[in-house]
Amino acid sequence: MNLLLQAVFSVLDHAIRRDIRDTQSTRVIGALLGIRSEDGMEVEVRNCFAIPHTETEDQVEVDVEYQKNMLALQLKANPREVLLGWYTTSLELNSFSALIQNFFASPETGTFPHPAVHLTVSTESGKEIDAKAYISAPVGVNAERAAESCLFIPVPYEIRYGEAEKSGLELISGAKDSESRAAPVVSDIEGLERAVDQTLDLLERVSEYVSSVLDEEKEPSNALGQFLMNALSLAPKVDPQDIERDFNNHIQDVLVVSYLANTIRTQIDLSQRLATSTLTMGGSDALAATGGEGGEKGERGGQRGGKRGGRAGGGRGGGQREPREPNE
Repeated sequence: MNLLLQAVFSVLDHAIRRDIRDTQSTRVIGALLGIRSEDGMEVEVRNCFAIPHTETEDQVEVDVEYQKNMLALQLKANPREVLLGWYTTSLELNSFSALIQNFFASPETGTFPHPAVHLTVSTESGKEIDAKAYISAPVGVNAERAAESCLFIPVPYEIRYGEAEKSGLELISGAKDSESRAAPVVSDIEGLERAVDQTLDLLERVSEYVSSVLDEEKEPSNALGQFLMNALSLAPKVDPQDIERDFNNHIQDVLVVSYLANTIRTQIDLSQRLATSTLTMGGSDALAATGGEGGEKGERGGQRGGKRGGRAGGGRGGGQREPREPNE
């Protein structure tokens, strides 16, 4: 059984967001979705969703209609996935667990003819996360107790994660040693430096192990030797000069991208400050005041021009002139 890390995070998120006031149960349950191999012997849990339920000392109630509707929506969004089983946030196995297990393994609402997978995840604060996986087998009891009886059989499982999830986990784990429980997001240059340091550390560990085996200080391992041989056979044969040239080119590309990002960030910050300073200094009021003064000057100039024009027009417009005396 393969369990993706994102499914575990969904289970933990469901446990954190539960409301104890609405239900008296100390655990939550949900459905597991994923893919199954052709022979049905191996499954991969890729997704899950929560199912509302109420659990007391005497009975347990599960919202069956909600489970059917959510399952139909999930399968419509991911046609390749199928129902694999269910999960709970408690390591305890009781009669209620058997009742829910038989519900998910039934032909009408479950995974029949394949066995239903039951995943238990402990979510106690201050303790490590522990997970266990089971399948069930029927138990020879009377018909009245058959619905709430089954035999849980442990099955091996493996938690898998991708490169993106690995980077996120490494970033989160960096906050466990700080007092503020916070870890800053590193830049590209710092991330590259950490990756190079980790690679050098791993190479040093492998070199020490190989040297100790050659010196007969440690017992050789055929499985580890085969793994190292396969890993080294995948490495391309490149000259050290070519590796150094490609590394320097990559560094230059990273520096160019970082420089452009900082330039764009500075330009955006400068534009915001200019816009804020214009509003703070009252730029619109200053422009309105300047326009008002210009309007008043225009009106004064118009009045002066009108007065002058009136005088000129009055002199030329047929005003009375005194007759001149003839020259002798």
